[in-house]
Amino acid sequence: MILSDRTIREELAAGRIIIEPLDESCIQPSSVDLHIDRFFRVFRNHTMGHIDVKQNLEDLTELVEIGQDDTFMLHPGEFVLGSTSERVALPADLVARLEGKSSLGRLGLLIHSTAGFVDAGWDGQLTLELSNVASLPITLYPGMKIGQISFIRMTTPADNPYGSSAVGSKYQGQIGPRPSRYWENFT
Repeated sequence: MILSDRTIREELAAGRIIIEPLDESCIQPSSVDLHIDRFFRVFRNHTMGHIDVKQNLEDLTELVEIGQDDTFMLHPGEFVLGSTSERVALPADLVARLEGKSSLGRLGLLIHSTAGFVDAGWDGQLTLELSNVASLPITLYPGMKIGQISFIRMTTPADNPYGSSAVGSKYQGQIGPRPSRYWENFT
C-alpha cells in the first residue's frame, strides 16, 4: 500500500524514513517533493565512439558544479545526471517510487529513464537521469522542486535490504550524481 501524508509523517517522526533536509511544506497527500542539487554529470560524447557496458566509464562524464544562484541549461535531446539535494534512507520494509513533477513533464523534462525505483534499505542522495524531450532548452535551478517520492509498504521486511553484502549494492551511501557502475556485473 502507498503511504498517506499522515503515515509518512509518522514514519519520519519515528526515524524509519529519513529525508534530510526536510521541508515540512513538501509533504503532499501521498508523496514528498524533492529538490535538485547543484551538481551534474555531463557526458563527454567526443571522448568515445561508443559505450561499452563492460568497461568502467567513469571518465565518460565530467562533474560540473553550478553556483547556488546560477542555472544549468539542459538542451533539447541532451541527457545528464543530477541528484536530489536530499538524502533519503528507507527501512527494510519500505520501497519508494521517484517521479517527476507533472508541471515539469509538461515542459518536456524527464527526471529518470529507469531509476525511479528505490529499494528497501536504500540510503543516499538519489541520482536523476535528466532528459529534455522538448524542442527548446530548459533551465534548471539548484534547489528547485524536481520530483516527488512516494512510499510503499512491503509484505515483509526484505531478508537482504539494499546495502547488505548479499546483494552487491553499487550506490549505497552515494553523494551527488554517480556514473554507471554496470561494468561491475562483469567482474
